[in-house]
Amino acid sequence: MTDRLSESEAMRRAIKLAMGGWGRVAPNPLVGAVLLRNGSVIGEGFHARYGEQHAEIAALAVARDATGATCVVNLEPCAHQGKTPPCASALVSAGVKRVVVGMRDPSPDANGGLEHLRKAGLDVEVGVLAEEAAALNAPFLWSVRRPDRPFVAAKVATSLDGFLADASGRAKWVSGVESRDFVHWLRAGFDGISVGRKTAETDDPQLTVRGAVPPRVTPTRVVFTRGGLKKDLHLVKTAREVPTVVFTDPASHAQTDAALAGSGVEILPAAGREDALVALRTKGIRSLLVEGGGNLITALMQDDLIDRIYWIQAPIFLGSGTRAFGDRSPTLLADAGHWAVTDRQTMGRDTLLVVDRELCLPA
Repeated sequence: MTDRLSESEAMRRAIKLAMGGWGRVAPNPLVGAVLLRNGSVIGEGFHARYGEQHAEIAALAVARDATGATCVVNLEPCAHQGKTPPCASALVSAGVKRVVVGMRDPSPDANGGLEHLRKAGLDVEVGVLAEEAAALNAPFLWSVRRPDRPFVAAKVATSLDGFLADASGRAKWVSGVESRDFVHWLRAGFDGISVGRKTAETDDPQLTVRGAVPPRVTPTRVVFTRGGLKKDLHLVKTAREVPTVVFTDPASHAQTDAALAGSGVEILPAAGREDALVALRTKGIRSLLVEGGGNLITALMQDDLIDRIYWIQAPIFLGSGTRAFGDRSPTLLADAGHWAVTDRQTMGRDTLLVVDRELCLPA
């Protein structure tokens, strides 16, 4: 390899490499590593699949000889023996002399790598592109620090004036082909995909991953409703093939359970949306992608239960229809909370904006 990079450029490359594990490494974090010698890339790699070699090991395998090299990695190298050997020890054994880290690993089982490296005499720097590194692994960091509920992301595709659907209720298709491909890629990286009852019954979505990245674990489909659900929906008819959970209010639980008996749908009572999220976390769902509709997303926003928004904007004006965020309590400009912009990109004719309510930066 002949590329010459600064350490910050190498970190940006490591973060990009790490995305190669999207949908395949959870519950592990996304990690990429780049090995430099005098600014030249001599090896690089990423954690490609849960249970397989970590990014640092993959990069060392490419370099073959890493004596005197610098390892740039977006997350602290692990120091424990898990499904793979500790990466910190591998870097020391390979003769690496300097390690540049995006952020520390908050997981109690995996941290301690920096101390191991420093004790072995390696030069260590932490915090290079820390915000980008935190945004990359926001769901993982949330699962470590907030085990009470999943990391919740909302995906909305709207017109420029903020409508999910036109005045007739039609939403297919506001966004373009490239955006729809992106959504299938996006779904692969979440443990659950959810909608409200109205969206489930109006659009009859599949809520499955049908893109280029097959997820290691099929996401669970989740429907939030205060009442029942039609039996002839695709979500119900395929519930034996794809895990499907329907939340109802306690008063409707018995009736809904009886109506959908034998379908394979799991019916759970929940006093409110937050209670439902707590129940999902106990079922092992660490990250949830909410795909509508406007009423559900607005309610979650009002309750401060959305942590990230993927906002796809199509270059059209609709003038009226279904709003993405509905009517919210008015907020004065001075009191408005500022979300962190973590990504902006074009997708065909559309534009993607990604914002996080807060960045999970190390303490």
